[in-house]
Amino acid sequence: MAQMTMIQAITDAMRVELKKDEKVLVFGEDVGVNGGVFRATEGLQKEFGESRVFDTPLAESGIGGLAVGLSMTGYRPVMEIQFFGFLFEVIDSVSGQLARQSFRTAGKLNAPVTIRSPFGGGVATPEMHADSLEGIVASQPGLTVVIPSSPYDAKGLLISAIRDENPVIFLEHMKLYRSFREEVPEEEYTIPLGKAAVKREGTDLSIITYGAMVHESLKAAEELEKEGHSVEVIDLRTVQPLDIETIIASVEKTNRAIVVQEAQKQAGIAANVVAEITERAILHLEAPVLRVTAPDTIYPFAQGERAWLPDANDIKETALNVLTF
Repeated sequence: MAQMTMIQAITDAMRVELKKDEKVLVFGEDVGVNGGVFRATEGLQKEFGESRVFDTPLAESGIGGLAVGLSMTGYRPVMEIQFFGFLFEVIDSVSGQLARQSFRTAGKLNAPVTIRSPFGGGVATPEMHADSLEGIVASQPGLTVVIPSSPYDAKGLLISAIRDENPVIFLEHMKLYRSFREEVPEEEYTIPLGKAAVKREGTDLSIITYGAMVHESLKAAEELEKEGHSVEVIDLRTVQPLDIETIIASVEKTNRAIVVQEAQKQAGIAANVVAEITERAILHLEAPVLRVTAPDTIYPFAQGERAWLPDANDIKETALNVLTF
């Protein structure tokens, strides 16, 4: 195995699929010679040529339209939206076309398109670059939405996304791109879409989360353990569809839960997770299911994001409220 950062694991996943299937195409703004703004596609154009990995104009609507057309003619596009805050420029292609393609053609035409995009706070980006908009696409039937939290998961999930017959939104938290390394197999492997991972076993409280908040939740769990509390941390990995089975099994074991997301309380997918828990496991609950989120405001300028983003201290405080209810 190799020690990889998340960005290296993502690059490796695309390399695996470009080698395996000549119908896989990678395209977006600056993904060719420059290798993308975060170098996620670095070296791929040189290895596979300009017909397989290529730059597009600075027009997200055009990128989406190209993916729609290519998917109808047998290709497997991997399109990049340079930052997910620019989703609104391509929303018709994503929600109006790709998400509906199989349904409107009675399954005659699938849309095997992977939409890669960085998002997330904590790295002092300009306005509209860090927004957590996963709740918008997760609410659209026909789309799978994946958010990895580690290099190992990123590679396996991205390979699964590219091989899937339906459109997958693959969101990559910018803070995690190069924040740590872990062992990642150099050969191909897959992780099933729609399957959560138990990142830490526990018996007193379930923390259900995704993306960068997995790491904040693990920090909080370690601090709570010092105070005698056994905390389980569930990494959703796929936020649409949710792995209801894993969520409910955890809650039935611990009888208490909090849901953590970086997005604002009115956004993200935390409210949906809470609803699923209360509908399916309310008789197991010994306390209300609480949420840890960002405030319901526009994402702040870089100078204020540290105070705005939820962190391990916020998670610990909310966890203690539930544990002592």
